Amino acid sequence: MLYVCAERSKLPPTLAADRAEAEGRAFAEARGLTLAEVVTDLYGEPDPCRRKGWMRVRELAESGAVGVVIVRWPACIAPDASHELRHREIRWLQDHGVLVRYSWEPLASGGGEDT
Repeated sequence: MLYVCAERSKLPPTLAADRAEAEGRAFAEARGLTLAEVVTDLYGEPDPCRRKGWMRVRELAESGAVGVVIVRWPACIAPDASHELRHREIRWLQDHGVLVRYSWEPLASGGGEDT
């Protein structure tokens, strides 16, 4: 599955999210991954568990419907200032057998898994 949480720009407002989605789709296609679902959230809430979209990610992971969550970069899960929340969520996903992969090229080429 692909998770998109991108800051809205002033002109056009969906540009960052559109780019993140296109990049995530290309990442999945290049690796033979099937996107079961694309989930989006508005950028701004640091705690992923307070976002409707992220709760959908957790629901899909808990049900076993997904094995990989693709995000553009770690800050999509939680901003750097709240890195402990990001690590909490990545551990939770891993405990449910789900890998986190990053579609942004500098992270994607290195394996892209956060621990």
